[in-house]
Amino acid sequence: MPTALRVGPYSFVCISSDQSAPVHIHVKRDRQLAKFWLEPVAVAYNRGFAEHELKQIERLVNEHQPTLVEAWHDYFGA
Repeated sequence: MPTALRVGPYSFVCISSDQSAPVHIHVKRDRQLAKFWLEPVAVAYNRGFAEHELKQIERLVNEHQPTLVEAWHDYFGA
């Protein structure tokens, strides 16, 4: 599970078994996990983050979207 980016307590990671899905990123902190589509940015699922924190994470995903898309393509070779 390579880490594409770290911001504060959040790790933005690619999961190798997800190659067939559209471009996305998983965000984890402790035992919480969320998945965001990257083109366009949207929450795919949320497991454990409070709504206010999820909104903060979504802002980070939007801010770093080009970097995250590039990391996804670099990892999966697309």
